Amino acid sequence: MTEPAPGVPLRSAQGRWILLATVLGSTMAMLDSTVVNVALPTIGADLGADLAVLQWTVNAYLLTLAGLILVGGALGDRFGRRRIFVLGVVWFAAGSLVCGLAPGAGVLIAARAFQGVGGALLTPGSLALIQGSIHPDDRARAVGLWSGFGGVGAAVGPFLGGWLVDGPGWRWVFLLNVPVAALCVPVALRHVPESRDPAAHGRFDVAGAVLGAGSLALITYALIEATSGSAPVVAAGVGGVLLGAAFVHVERRRPDPMVPPDIFASRLFTAVNLVTLCVYAAFGGFFFLIVLQLQVVAGYSALASGAALLPTTLLMLLLSARSAALGERIGPRIPLTVGPLLCAAGMLLTLRVGPDASYVRDVLPAMVVMGSGMVTLVAPLTATVLASVDPGRAGLASGINNAAARAAGLLAVAALPLLAGMGPDAYRSAEAFDAAFDRAMPWCAGALLVGAAVAWTTVRSPAAGEPHPHPQCRMQCPVGAPPLEPPAVAGDAGSGAGSGGVGSGGVG
Repeated sequence: MTEPAPGVPLRSAQGRWILLATVLGSTMAMLDSTVVNVALPTIGADLGADLAVLQWTVNAYLLTLAGLILVGGALGDRFGRRRIFVLGVVWFAAGSLVCGLAPGAGVLIAARAFQGVGGALLTPGSLALIQGSIHPDDRARAVGLWSGFGGVGAAVGPFLGGWLVDGPGWRWVFLLNVPVAALCVPVALRHVPESRDPAAHGRFDVAGAVLGAGSLALITYALIEATSGSAPVVAAGVGGVLLGAAFVHVERRRPDPMVPPDIFASRLFTAVNLVTLCVYAAFGGFFFLIVLQLQVVAGYSALASGAALLPTTLLMLLLSARSAALGERIGPRIPLTVGPLLCAAGMLLTLRVGPDASYVRDVLPAMVVMGSGMVTLVAPLTATVLASVDPGRAGLASGINNAAARAAGLLAVAALPLLAGMGPDAYRSAEAFDAAFDRAMPWCAGALLVGAAVAWTTVRSPAAGEPHPHPQCRMQCPVGAPPLEPPAVAGDAGSGAGSGGVGSGGVG
């Protein structure tokens, strides 16, 4: 059982400082998931980079984030959530600084991987600090405010990224994190009380983390470089599969695995994670390519392409709570089926986006349909993940689901250009990229159709009395991954015993 919360009232000065620190930290990671894609064409042109560099600019960050996010939550539970959160913020800011000053593609990619480690440390701690510090009577309101500010950050992210790229330059997409961290760290150190889980025990699953991240890295490399057909690329693909098999073997044998296999004994949890893999693979590929399509083919500026994506996050910000309430009334099966179908329709509508595309006629309808599908899908998906396991394992289940979504996006960004026949210089030619984009969107829509079919055939409503979703399930606006759930805190109504969870950042 976790230690009692210090119980800081939200209305107190310290309570407001705690909220500010957690919002600043989560906003750094939230913005990264939305602003970097907008800058990709300019980064490629400025560094003279091919498409593979753009893929690695996204994937190097996702690789370390997905591979280490469960470890980050465990570190916070054991050594102190504030301590690991602050370390993550500093680490993330240092990586951002190197990204912003990178003289070439190699340094940028390495710095992005370094930045992902910081993200894995700070992301689990943000919401967990609220759960461990704020008085129980005020936690729901604090989480609601945290989610609301996070949603605003997600909504303005693409617009802000575009403004920075067109204004001071793409490097400020990364450098912006430095002053935010400079404000966040002293606030957290001075005003946020330390909290940890005294029940956390056992050894860290270092082998599992290394094998999982290594498998993802080798498979990603093999997919991005597959067109070369060289022996090292083939060896990397085979090695990635073998490391994946070794990861499964190690997790089955360890007494304290990072991903306990028995959690998949829940058929509902397994089914929802399969839906997650399909859905977030499609999202990862779509958001990687759509900003390139808008800038390279349609001739939009970075600012205009970022603003073009606003309807999706605005719809989620405004309607996620209603979607969650509807899911509670009718069960998850219909939302998890209809949501992917709407998203698939929205992606196919983007096939109308070509040279000199009209925003009102060609872009806006696709974004509205896409946003409607995300609204329908994301909140019920997160709530169903939490309802599929015992309350004491909610943090662990949410962390696994979040990591699975990020891994799916990582592999989609690596594989989709290969499936669509995009050459290394495709994004430099409007005609070539337009043709490849038209081949890629059906692949994304197909993944969503598979997700809808899995949901319809396997997902059933949890039995009465199952754990109720926490407020962030209703209000988050993620794009890159579902929101995370914090570990249970002693004194929470309906919370179960046990640790082994991952803290929450709830960022996309």
